[in-house]
Amino acid sequence: MTNYTNQNKIIIIHFPVNRFVLLTLFFLGSFTVSKAQEGWEAGGWLGASHYFGDLNTNFSLGSPGFAAGAIFRYNFNERIALKFSGNYGTIGADDANAKNIFERSRNLSFQSNILEAASQIEFNFMPYIHGSRDEFFTPYLFGGFNVYNFNPKAMYQGEMIELRPLGTEGQFRGEEYYSTQIGMVYGGGIKLSLNSVWSVNVEISARYLFSDYLDDVSTIYADPGDISNLRGPVAAAMSNRSIPIEGISQRHKTGDQRGNAFNNDSYVVAGVSLLYYFGDLKCPKIVGR
Repeated sequence: MTNYTNQNKIIIIHFPVNRFVLLTLFFLGSFTVSKAQEGWEAGGWLGASHYFGDLNTNFSLGSPGFAAGAIFRYNFNERIALKFSGNYGTIGADDANAKNIFERSRNLSFQSNILEAASQIEFNFMPYIHGSRDEFFTPYLFGGFNVYNFNPKAMYQGEMIELRPLGTEGQFRGEEYYSTQIGMVYGGGIKLSLNSVWSVNVEISARYLFSDYLDDVSTIYADPGDISNLRGPVAAAMSNRSIPIEGISQRHKTGDQRGNAFNNDSYVVAGVSLLYYFGDLKCPKIVGR
């Protein structure tokens, strides 16, 4: 059987270095500011999640999913904070909604739940102090890392089935992509203190992933006979769901492009959070001198 995992292909990863260099400089410079606020916040958030990848190449925003999570943040001072979060989101896409005729003919779709643990360093553009009449509002930037779990599924004869165990691109048993992986988190938001303990945050957060299989699509069509022999007829059927449409008169064949392995998948979450502040409000003092 031919292995279509494309292991010899050189993948170029564009690491978003500039964002993290900028955040690092902000972090180092912030230790010269006053330390009027220090302590923990905790709360929750609600919002939406959205997928971008091989089944959404035109960056459509038409299929958001539900997202929510819990937040724990430690404020070092009024400029720098470290946030930990546990998040849940739903993502999905369908080639039937694509503008590209190749993608509509490909006729793939997927849905997945995302479970995630993330940590991020935050930099407040303006001094931010809970309960302050003057410093109660700030935009902020952040960067960090996440660990996430995903499990793409698709409809087959009226039933949602898991795609990863089917080896839809010719993966041998034991060579399936990992369903738990790591990525990078970056984005920005706005913090608004309501009083000395309660605050509201509005945030949009993107994920830079090191996987192209969030949607179970990455390389080329494998031989359906080989897949059937190894995984069964359902796996073969789910590996090639292409249909003839106007402009493309026949189904895709073995070796045809199925996805683009040079562009990894990603997802974005956006939401509104409500947090309670447990920390102390201290008299300002100069540190780092």
